[in-house]
Amino acid sequence: MQLTDHTNFPAEFFSQFDASWTLFLDRDGVINHEQEDDYIRNWESFHFIDGVLPSFTLFAQLFEKIFIVTNQKGVGKGIMTESDLQKINDGITHCVNEVNGFITKIYYCTAIDNAAACRKPNNGMAIEAQREFPSINFSRSIMIGNTMGDMQFGKSLGMLTIFIASSKPTPTFPNPLIDLFFPDLYSVAKALQNNIL
Repeated sequence: MQLTDHTNFPAEFFSQFDASWTLFLDRDGVINHEQEDDYIRNWESFHFIDGVLPSFTLFAQLFEKIFIVTNQKGVGKGIMTESDLQKINDGITHCVNEVNGFITKIYYCTAIDNAAACRKPNNGMAIEAQREFPSINFSRSIMIGNTMGDMQFGKSLGMLTIFIASSKPTPTFPNPLIDLFFPDLYSVAKALQNNIL
């Protein structure tokens, strides 16, 4: 599928899309506001980006499986504990459930070494997800992120990639790693809703 409009899904996408598609989401800068020059260390410092929770409400009507895949080097550095991270994950899941959304599972990589298989842009977290959920078809999956590492992660497995503008520099188009560009997660959810629901 050749995509040329970077701000909206082309008609040919909707002829292929159904509930068997899988959604992968980065966390920081896509779901929550990032901490400048720091890590999100606890639930108290975690703040959803506007429109994210309504996005999960819409995504729940479209996808059977929704995963968060996130690098969390702060744990590996000892800046925060894995228990701190789990409390954040539990808080995210609770808030999403409260709006009738769902998260199938949150995968995270605490490794410091960029060569670690689980650390994006390496695709270990996606491979682990497919091992646990064998029905995942990467060619019928979407990866949404705000870094080129997220885009490489998705594209290396043949996913449709969507770049979200947030705190990171916006790349120039066309770009072989990016299929679509949206300003935020809610605009992705609304584009899907308007064409499918």
